[in-house]
Amino acid sequence: MTTHTTTARWDEPAGPHARGTVVLAVGRGENPVVYQRLGERLSADAYRVRVAGDATADPDEVTTQVKALLADESDPAPRVLAGSDTGALLALRLTAQRAVAPDALILAGLPGAGREPRFESWEDELRERTSCPTHRQRLTDTGSGSLAVDLPPQWHEEVDPAGITVPVLGLHGADDEISPRAAVRGVYARMPASRLTSVAGGKHDVLNDLTHRSVAATIVLFLESLRQNREIVRDADLGVERGIVRASSPAATTG
Repeated sequence: MTTHTTTARWDEPAGPHARGTVVLAVGRGENPVVYQRLGERLSADAYRVRVAGDATADPDEVTTQVKALLADESDPAPRVLAGSDTGALLALRLTAQRAVAPDALILAGLPGAGREPRFESWEDELRERTSCPTHRQRLTDTGSGSLAVDLPPQWHEEVDPAGITVPVLGLHGADDEISPRAAVRGVYARMPASRLTSVAGGKHDVLNDLTHRSVAATIVLFLESLRQNREIVRDADLGVERGIVRASSPAATTG
């Protein structure tokens, strides 16, 4: 199996000021470059994207990467920590343990507790992970590894998501059989500012599935809502009334 603990990055186009930063931790066996489509789409909307490696390959190294990327003051706020598969689990754990303090979380394909996937073949795994032929080919071409690996021992210790008070966007494929949505609904329900979005027809690799354009658009809307709230707070601190309508914070629902 090839492991990937390198990083990748995409910047905003020349001209527009960067509107925020997304730090993404990839899933089991994944190479950060498989998130090229997502990185290019978010950066086209002037959000910087920084992708950390596979934490199941080297938990300490990737945790250090995530912390450093979030702390880089040369990248603009809001700074949002995102993750796919075990990257989502890492993001949730680090935030719940207060090892990092992102402005928000985006969790895609969060693994359910106590569920270790097993597959008969690589082709069977690809069918369960995504319906997108381009993503299947990219996973194969980049030497991505299988999801069927054991989690780092320290990850079996439970954390309490109730302490995560920042806005949380959950993205989960409605047809995800690797981590069924029902197995994670309770996690989102315990976070006071979370919204779990079910992606119709989506499988486990929801950021890279056939609906990746709609998912990217959902992420941009979430990022824009964060920026709007930050501007409202800034105006309130200055005592300035500029006629901005307060945006409601993400509801604590499990859709």
